[in-house]
Amino acid sequence: MKNAVFYTIVPKDIAGHLFEVSLTVENPAADGQIFSLPAWIPGSYMIREFARNIVQIHAESAGKKVALTKRDKHSWQAAPCAQALTLIYEVYAWDLSVRAAHLDQTHGFFNGTSVFLQVQGQEHLQHVVDIQRPQGDVYRTWRVATALPELKARRYGFGTYAAENYDELIDHPVEMGTFQLGTFTAHGVQHDVVFTGRVPNLDMDRLKVDLKKICEQQIAFFEPRSKRAPMQRYVFMTMVVGDGYGGLEHRASTALICSRADLPVKGQTTMSDGYRTFLGLCSHEYFHTWNVKRIKPASFAPYQLDSETYTPLLWVFEGFTSYYDDLMLVRSGVIDQAAYFKLIEKTVNAVLRGTGRTKQSIAESSFDAWTKYYRQDENAPNAIVSYYTKGSLVALALYLTIREQTKGKKSLDDVMRTLWQQYGRDFYSAKGGKGVTEAELEALFDSVTGLKL
Repeated sequence: MKNAVFYTIVPKDIAGHLFEVSLTVENPAADGQIFSLPAWIPGSYMIREFARNIVQIHAESAGKKVALTKRDKHSWQAAPCAQALTLIYEVYAWDLSVRAAHLDQTHGFFNGTSVFLQVQGQEHLQHVVDIQRPQGDVYRTWRVATALPELKARRYGFGTYAAENYDELIDHPVEMGTFQLGTFTAHGVQHDVVFTGRVPNLDMDRLKVDLKKICEQQIAFFEPRSKRAPMQRYVFMTMVVGDGYGGLEHRASTALICSRADLPVKGQTTMSDGYRTFLGLCSHEYFHTWNVKRIKPASFAPYQLDSETYTPLLWVFEGFTSYYDDLMLVRSGVIDQAAYFKLIEKTVNAVLRGTGRTKQSIAESSFDAWTKYYRQDENAPNAIVSYYTKGSLVALALYLTIREQTKGKKSLDDVMRTLWQQYGRDFYSAKGGKGVTEAELEALFDSVTGLKL
């Protein structure tokens, strides 16, 4: 295969938590190919310096070593060479979260931003990755879960996967191990549910039924006529721990972490607070499939992953998503209205408890996410407000205001669907898409509702 960038990744040293990655460039830049690793991962707005986890790295071409010079904290430049150039490097993976990479005797997980160096100037080419099984009989039962399209691999198997470009490559996390797997179909699209970690007596059937309702509700929300999902397959991959909570959205999957007690077990029919929280997390990350992965702020199109990328609109992309995540639970019938009102009450109380809401606007909170929201200290409740929680209350207020002012003819739903039609639906198509600016958002809101934002 020509005109492609090739990677191989293998869990090389399980006990040492090391992935080995090799990267081959068929036609390196004549003046010396530059490689770099992202400094942050989309969806988590903090500089994380992933390159610090590269333990050792070297380059070679035609069987000979090639000089490799480090240019800054996350980029390297190889000496000019006339033939294919290969980099071989080790990545330390000991971050048990949804943001980076983790490897031990029980499983392996990685985001592409943590392990795949970017070949500058060749990001547009097809990117092919061979995901290899760790050596040893004990790992014969390991499988692979990812939304990456298979090239020469069986689904859930080790082998070769392909992405159209670098942006797609790093937008498909990979889980490997002996996970529990469930599958359901939502409006004709396969959805996989993967659980890694000890989950005794998991009620997978109940979970699939509830997730199907939520997913179908969201698909129909954005495409009420066609009920067409924007992905060909979707994967919920969850790391189960004793105590934990979090999620990170991707274009056709999500990486989640949850507490074992939050999952439903066989024989349990009531809706526990923990299970409701987990379903809300799934609903939140799934809604991002549309809102932020395809409907994007202009500054995210494309992502600039070497430094902070500022936007005052996270209150729309995270706050509105936080409003709709619980709303989709009640609209789908997974929870009742009484439970939904309790969730609204919880959000209101969370915002009112901190005096930071009177000192920082949600636009300022969005812009300062890099230095304030993701780096909170003991004074945070007094100085900042969450663009998640207050943004969701703003969304609720807008929803009710639009309904009142238009006598029920319009709502925030119409704004979201129009955003999808104009900015999201074609984002990854051959036509290409662009992000939305503040001015464009205001104009769209005014044209859809007849009201001023």
